[in-house]
Amino acid sequence: MSLNHKIDFAIIFTVNHANPNGDPLNGNRPRQDYQGFGEVTDVCLKRKLRDRLQEAEQTIFVQSDEKKTDGMPSLRTRAESAEFGVGKDVFNTKKTTIADATKIVCAKWFDVRAFGQVFAYSKSTGSEGISLPIRGPVTIQSAFSLEPISIESTQITKSVSGEGDGSKKSSDTMGMKHRVDKATYVSFGAMTPQLATKTGFSDEDAEIIKTLLPRLFEGDASSARPEGSMVIEKIIWWQHNSKSGQYSSAKVHQTLRHHLEQGLPLDNSALNDSLMDALPNLTPEIIEGF
Repeated sequence: MSLNHKIDFAIIFTVNHANPNGDPLNGNRPRQDYQGFGEVTDVCLKRKLRDRLQEAEQTIFVQSDEKKTDGMPSLRTRAESAEFGVGKDVFNTKKTTIADATKIVCAKWFDVRAFGQVFAYSKSTGSEGISLPIRGPVTIQSAFSLEPISIESTQITKSVSGEGDGSKKSSDTMGMKHRVDKATYVSFGAMTPQLATKTGFSDEDAEIIKTLLPRLFEGDASSARPEGSMVIEKIIWWQHNSKSGQYSSAKVHQTLRHHLEQGLPLDNSALNDSLMDALPNLTPEIIEGF
């Protein structure tokens, strides 16, 4: 059965001497908006969530190169694989209807039924040029820092030469390493039952995401993000009493924004009182990060 209740959620996390999301078009400096607030894109957050889902033994379609489990060189190869995918016939509209194809791929891959996906096939595949667009019920917004961030840049040397016979020291290349000193970020998300009916996203699927969000940064360490430098502080989970919900997502999210903009404490008691006062009859569940 698909999702029965509308769900809103928020992710509050801190960054301490790390680069949470480098911008490759700006020397890999931490992303900022035009006002200097730090940003972690929605694509970055969904990548981390996909990785956690994959580690939890959920079947993931969009796998990162570093965490591939099936050896497929491309998304198309994975989709058409008889062993790891759903086979070529699913994407041939002469053999499968769009509705049936949607059910098949959503049942196969967790991230497809959660976030959606576009499977684009040309006439040469026998699908008569029809694409299979799937709109997922789970949305995650980019995270932004509560205050403008301070970025510290350090010049480093990198040994990149792999040539020579080992008798001479290889030449080094100068580079830069950037990090955010300390900042708190917040991201918002929602799960829409009306879209869940089309992909088969269920209450059980929502519970899996709820369980993994507090562990979003586990197993994600790198030179730019040392272990322990990015911490989930709180997950705020609002489960409405119906598919349409008591309040709009915009109103729900704004209650937390208002609390944070006022600089009010993030302890559970203060958060719960503030959010309950703003939205009666919608009780938030406050989950501590790990």
